Amino acid sequence: MTEGNPAAFAQAAECLKILAHPVRLRIVQLLLHGRFTVGELADDCGVPDNVASEHLRLMQRCGFFTSEREGRKVYYQIAEPRLQNIMDCIEDRFLTSPGNQD
Repeated sequence: MTEGNPAAFAQAAECLKILAHPVRLRIVQLLLHGRFTVGELADDCGVPDNVASEHLRLMQRCGFFTSEREGRKVYYQIAEPRLQNIMDCIEDRFLTSPGNQD
């Protein structure tokens, strides 16, 4: 086990707080399966483009995503592959439990 680092724990807690929003978790889930524009993510999440853009901006600050411009479109994609581990845990615990299945 590694020694605790208060500054690292504080940074981790801040980034985990940023993830702790239903729309942001859905955005992560989508981006784990490919790259998308703000408009595509907003449509899927049922929020206006500016709201999706703000969610992306917050998560990008933590290094979770990168963006790439192609012409007039900006595509977002996962920059932190370990987000898959976090989403696996969330999906196993909350999305596939018997009480949450359709």
